[in-house]
Amino acid sequence: MFLSLRSILKLYKKGVYRMLIIEVKDGESIDRALKRYKRKHQQTKLRQELRSRKEFVKPSVRRRNEMLNAQYRNKKRVIGEL
Repeated sequence: MFLSLRSILKLYKKGVYRMLIIEVKDGESIDRALKRYKRKHQQTKLRQELRSRKEFVKPSVRRRNEMLNAQYRNKKRVIGEL
């Protein structure tokens, strides 16, 4: 996902864009540290926040999507119990 420098600075000022720091331990491979970084990045939901701010979603559309997702999850749960 590509963001312009201006949009990154705006998000940084709002407090949305935070820097993740991963310290590489002694004897730890770079691949392992990169895996920890990716996991930490995913847990902070930074990418999800950036995508949601990319375009405005009306509150009614957001509620409708939440209801549809809940119905889908409920349907999967009921089918799984059978």
